[in-house]
Amino acid sequence: MIACPAEGVWGLSCDPYNEGAVLDLLRLKSRDVSKGLILVAASPDVFAALLDPLSPAERGAALDSWPGANTWLVPHRHQFPDWITGDSHEVAIRVTSAPALAALCRAVGGPLVSTSANPAGLAPASAVWQLHRYFGARLPVMPGALDPDGKASTIRRIGDGSIVRA
Repeated sequence: MIACPAEGVWGLSCDPYNEGAVLDLLRLKSRDVSKGLILVAASPDVFAALLDPLSPAERGAALDSWPGANTWLVPHRHQFPDWITGDSHEVAIRVTSAPALAALCRAVGGPLVSTSANPAGLAPASAVWQLHRYFGARLPVMPGALDPDGKASTIRRIGDGSIVRA
């Protein structure tokens, strides 16, 4: 697990296929596994198995919004474990525009979990000192800075484009 600057706030990232790492991250945040997590990648190609079955209009909506702070809920098609999808038949995916997070995704060669760096009920960290305040100085922090004009990701549902979280 590592703290990494995302589009608008600091995030916590880990390997989505490592159940222990994901469960540690959820415990750290006091977040229930049933809620699911966002996956990020450096390229839409990483999500091809999820994007290819979509209609051209749906696929185009997602691709046109990336890279950037736009997360899409798409059918997970059993591509990811329950500790990522939670109780949903969907998974949240984004192609990040954050340089450090994209570099980390490229380095691991696939998607990563990206969730705001905050315990449940508290504001997401917007500075490194907040990371240390929330989680202590032992949490690894990837060098980098937040985009001063950035914002937390908007989450939309593919199909109707409805906003789930602005």
